Amino acid sequence: MSKDKNPRRVADNEAMAKTRMLRTSPQKLNLVAQMIRGKKVNKALTDLTFSKKRIADDVKKCLQSAIANAENNHNLDVDELVVAEAYVGKNLTMKRGRPRARGRFGKIVKPFSELTILVRQVEEQA
Repeated sequence: MSKDKNPRRVADNEAMAKTRMLRTSPQKLNLVAQMIRGKKVNKALTDLTFSKKRIADDVKKCLQSAIANAENNHNLDVDELVVAEAYVGKNLTMKRGRPRARGRFGKIVKPFSELTILVRQVEEQA
């Protein structure tokens, strides 16, 4: 007597990858995620490779994980994958500070964010 298998969270032609605790603000991460939304995965990987943003390497790693999930876990064709969704969420914020003049305290916040990438297999239109 085993438990029933969990239902899939995404459709049969989709695969997902999530990265948590990325050390950047969600606003900066969303600029990079915006670059790849709706693109084919090969073009998205190329754009991330040559991006000057520091966080682009972590976004590329998450996208490669989503592609590997699609190929190995869901038997999808890599050449037909498109970045269907790439969205960003907040995570924890470290609060730090720095002493300032006249006994004051300068607040420094160090935000973390999380990234979810959903790739979808789309058939080529002839």
